[in-house]
Amino acid sequence: MKSSPNARPEMLLVTVASAADLPIVFDIRNRVFVVEQQVDPKEEYDVYEGASTHLIAFWDGAAVGTARFRSTEKGWKIERMAVLAPFRRLGVGKALLLEVLVRIPQDGRSIYLHAQEHALSFYKGLGFSSSGDRFYEADIPHRLCTYKL
Repeated sequence: MKSSPNARPEMLLVTVASAADLPIVFDIRNRVFVVEQQVDPKEEYDVYEGASTHLIAFWDGAAVGTARFRSTEKGWKIERMAVLAPFRRLGVGKALLLEVLVRIPQDGRSIYLHAQEHALSFYKGLGFSSSGDRFYEADIPHRLCTYKL
């Protein structure tokens, strides 16, 4: 399973999640954030679920990752990037983030996210830059990152 998605591009598919896919999206987020990172479910699921565009990543037909984005007063916010542990470092997160960036309307507004500090190099490698001080969400250290258009 530790092959690169570039070896067989058909292994990895990222698409917008349908309403029928949302239970799968929420299951991935539950496994990554609630179980693995011990985030309180009350913090993980919020009033923005319906206002967000959710993406889902499939590896050989199995759902393995998700992300969402939404419009805010500050611009376009990317949130809830989650990849199941066995599929990390295979390009799933990169494919998700690149698909989000393609799908966000190019309306001149800022694109930003709150990155967990352990993932800063991942986001920086894909064109984001961090700024400001460390802050905590769900007791996890984060930094503000913005995308350079």
